[in-house]
Amino acid sequence: MNYSTFLKYTAMAAATITILSCSKEKKEALKTKEDTKINGIYTLQPYDSNKSTLSQSKKQQIKDSMQYLYDKEFATNKFSGAVLVAQNGEIIYEKYDGMSDFKNKKTIDQNTPLHIASVSKVLTATATLLLIDSKKIQLDQKVNTILPDFPYEDITIRTLLNHRTGLRNYSYFVDKKEIWNKRDTLQNSDLIPIINKHNIQLEFKTGTRFSYCNTNYAILALIIEKITKMDYRTAMKKLIFKPLDMKNTFVFDMKKNGDTCSNSYKGNYIQYPLNHLDDIYGDKNIYSTVRDLLKFDMATYNPSFLNKNLLKEVYKGYSYESRGTRNYGLGIRLLEWEDGKQLFYHNGWWHGSTSAYVTMKKEKATLICISNKYTRKTYYMKLATGLFGDYPFHIRKKGEALLE
Repeated sequence: MNYSTFLKYTAMAAATITILSCSKEKKEALKTKEDTKINGIYTLQPYDSNKSTLSQSKKQQIKDSMQYLYDKEFATNKFSGAVLVAQNGEIIYEKYDGMSDFKNKKTIDQNTPLHIASVSKVLTATATLLLIDSKKIQLDQKVNTILPDFPYEDITIRTLLNHRTGLRNYSYFVDKKEIWNKRDTLQNSDLIPIINKHNIQLEFKTGTRFSYCNTNYAILALIIEKITKMDYRTAMKKLIFKPLDMKNTFVFDMKKNGDTCSNSYKGNYIQYPLNHLDDIYGDKNIYSTVRDLLKFDMATYNPSFLNKNLLKEVYKGYSYESRGTRNYGLGIRLLEWEDGKQLFYHNGWWHGSTSAYVTMKKEKATLICISNKYTRKTYYMKLATGLFGDYPFHIRKKGEALLE
């Protein structure tokens, strides 16, 4: 074989290897979503983009503006918690302050899990959507076909997710001593028996209006358990936390974590004691960090996150019976303006813990704040949206009104 022939065959072999390699990679990419299933259920997969598309000058502007906001509003309130701002997965600004345990002087850092309150609903909704995407349940399936003792005929998975069921908040009806003894810790499994025994009626006809209600998500947790054949804590770990390497995220267990997890405080540093409602999950009770929540947010950009038709159902409003910009999708709040612009977010509040999660889909920006000492400043994170796009919220400088 002469040298030119050798080069010809070498080039052909290299091309064949390249084609086969690309074909294999493509095949593996196509198989990825199926290969991640657990008991036939899709798991959430990471989206490993951690490079901002913003210029250095723009990133510096965001850092400076966030530091101004922190100094003016958070520091003056003696903030205790964590703040994070990222774009396309790259952290542009983060701040940790205060203590998870003031008595024992345990400081908060990037690995300190804090109670994210109702931002937990976003994660519960995601687990439910994974079950739908895996064809284990249907979005408009009636709840009583899954939980036979559930007494309300017209309530579906969708109406649980978008808070249009008419269910009463469990914290109100178990507040009556003839219904529940507050010396006993309430469990999710107690809810349906209580509803049936005491003939708890709906507040309004299902589907007729929006009413934010924690009971909806406590029931969704029961559905997750029934379909996955795992307890909620295990299901959330296997479907979301572990695949995304959310190492500092867990569902609170009063017996296991009651004496060791981060504490919750009033604004005057008085610690909130745990009570009879502190072991209910689905609507609350997930502890996490701002960095772990960033991993979650980035996973929602993964092409394998949910099928396109289901994704459209998530990020749209369902409640137009009242005029205004506020609405609710499937496990996410949204603001909508007449020009078609949307902003997606969820806030939380339980005892002294407050939380804010803002996900700007067009700009791929993530704004997160968690506090374990009561403050409403947490919700000021939406002011930072004006740093990324044409939104009607801005961090005002000295001499200007902070809120628009």
